Amino acid sequence: QVQLVESGGGLVQAGGSLRLSCAASGRTYSLYTMGWFRQAPGKEREFVAAISWSSSYTYYVDSVKGRFTISRDSAKNTVYLEMNSLKPEDTAVYYCAAGTRWSIAVAATTSYAYWGQGTQVTVSS
Repeated sequence: QVQLVESGGGLVQAGGSLRLSCAASGRTYSLYTMGWFRQAPGKEREFVAAISWSSSYTYYVDSVKGRFTISRDSAKNTVYLEMNSLKPEDTAVYYCAAGTRWSIAVAATTSYAYWGQGTQVTVSS
């Protein structure tokens, strides 16, 4: 089993920045892909970004390209999501996810076996 714990959410004004962290524990040797998703009230969970465990591959949804950066610290088994130039439409609960392989369906929730509890990000206008 793998446990994921997110942190770093909060309230920020539009144009501001936040950094989310996701600490993985347990059988982390089985992981290949780490991702971030978000879910706004009344909407479906949406893919944001993903990174391979080796950090060789990254993938972003178009709406965050150039503003968000996903990275990984292998020594700490932690994945980060650096969010800059935040917009009110970025407001959502952000979830960390982990999968055991990299696939062309990296943006699909079904590609991930483990999920964190979520952290709230609120961007005020």
